[in-house]
Amino acid sequence: MNDEREMEELFPLKVEDDEHLLPHHHQQQQLHQDQIPTSVLINLYLGHFLARWGARTWEFSVGLYMINVWPDSLLMAAAYGMVESASITVFGPLVGQWIDNSTYPKVLRVWLLTQNISFIIAGVTVVGLLISPDLRVTNIPMFALLVVMTNLSGAVAVLSTLAGTILIEREWVVVISEGNSSNLLTKLNSTIRRIDLICTLFAPVVTGFIISFVSMIASAVSLITWNILSVFLQYWLLNSVYKGVPALSESNRKRGTKLTTPHQDTSNYPEDVSQGNLTVRKMFKRVSDSQYIRAWRVYLQQDVVLPGLSLALLYFTVLSFGTLMTARLEWGGMPAYIIRTGRGISAIIGISATFLYPFMETRISTIRTGLWSTWSQWTCLLVCVVSIWVKNNTTSAYMLMAGVAMSRLGLWMFDLAVIQQMQDQVPESDRAVVGGVQNPIQSFWDLMTYIMGLFISNPQDFWKLVLISFGLVIIAAICVHVYRVLKHLFHFEKLILILHQSV
Repeated sequence: MNDEREMEELFPLKVEDDEHLLPHHHQQQQLHQDQIPTSVLINLYLGHFLARWGARTWEFSVGLYMINVWPDSLLMAAAYGMVESASITVFGPLVGQWIDNSTYPKVLRVWLLTQNISFIIAGVTVVGLLISPDLRVTNIPMFALLVVMTNLSGAVAVLSTLAGTILIEREWVVVISEGNSSNLLTKLNSTIRRIDLICTLFAPVVTGFIISFVSMIASAVSLITWNILSVFLQYWLLNSVYKGVPALSESNRKRGTKLTTPHQDTSNYPEDVSQGNLTVRKMFKRVSDSQYIRAWRVYLQQDVVLPGLSLALLYFTVLSFGTLMTARLEWGGMPAYIIRTGRGISAIIGISATFLYPFMETRISTIRTGLWSTWSQWTCLLVCVVSIWVKNNTTSAYMLMAGVAMSRLGLWMFDLAVIQQMQDQVPESDRAVVGGVQNPIQSFWDLMTYIMGLFISNPQDFWKLVLISFGLVIIAAICVHVYRVLKHLFHFEKLILILHQSV
């Protein structure tokens, strides 16, 4: 209660404002006994774990494969990263639209089948590249074909993974939690994110063990084997969740009813409109009514667009144990085992965020937890900024890693807070579409990180990338603060409406 009173003094808002921002805290005053069988939740967690393990294994391994295929160059790895990020950025909104226009069983089948087949194809092409290391010299057309197939298969795999993420994290967990205790959604979100972070931590360990003690080819073969054997188990587990929760079947029935409802074209134009203007209006309407533009319009009309954009800005960063920061640390002479240790500690701190988030959320609300967490991340990253001016390279590197690792607590709590806000405030009919746009925005900023690294490629200039990344964290934190105090800064929905009616 003291924390609540202190927060009200810091951010004096009317009670009705918090009710608007956090409906799940005020619309469910009376807690109900959770009626979801434990076996159903276990199947949900196991199915999600199997799917995420395969995705995280590929995510870690593909960079190693590409470097091994073309030694002494980051070209192949950077090219794959750009293809993957660009595919989500361009086609992600269409994935959300497709999910919104499909039934749950269809999405489940297509997601699992496409994801696993894509990883199998990518694994086979990688094996072909690894078996013939001189292929890029002896047979350029075949080398190019295998590289293209690897990139395309990986792109399709991440798009199907996005479909699974939207289905499970944006649709099913919300439907499952409805009618139960108000903290069940928080519990489901935290557990789902914890599973993902555990896979992020241990999948590279297992893959690295296979590469170190067997071979690179063996790791690719194990990836192929995993996807062949697990796809049927994944489907059985998640399909049993669908059948075991009546609310999912009921929600799916409503979706089916919506899909069979004919779309009425209500457009009409004045008779005195000239033929030229009429043509322009028709073209504009055709473009504005396309699935791609419609998805963006739906996203920008949401009340939570500002927190979503703030979260996306955090993907434009080198302050993570990603390719650019790892390369910088290795260039500075930091031993590989120290970097791996730092990455492991970072993941463990991220996992701890999934335990702290429910504790904070139930005491100071979702939006306040997000506000606290983003400024917490900013505070930890100050250590990274200070490291720029430290003369001792070793000390500077350790400060950089420490600041990044500590900041994961705030980062992942903020991620959970934004997701839960979207789950609470986005209408059921728009959840899949909004999820299909949010992830591409994040991928766009991730793509900008690669491009930024191309322009500032000298390791000695890494400090510039640090300052840019830190500046974007400040912007994200300010946006969240503005959203908390003023509820909005820009009337995105009005802007879209004006543009739609202006022609």
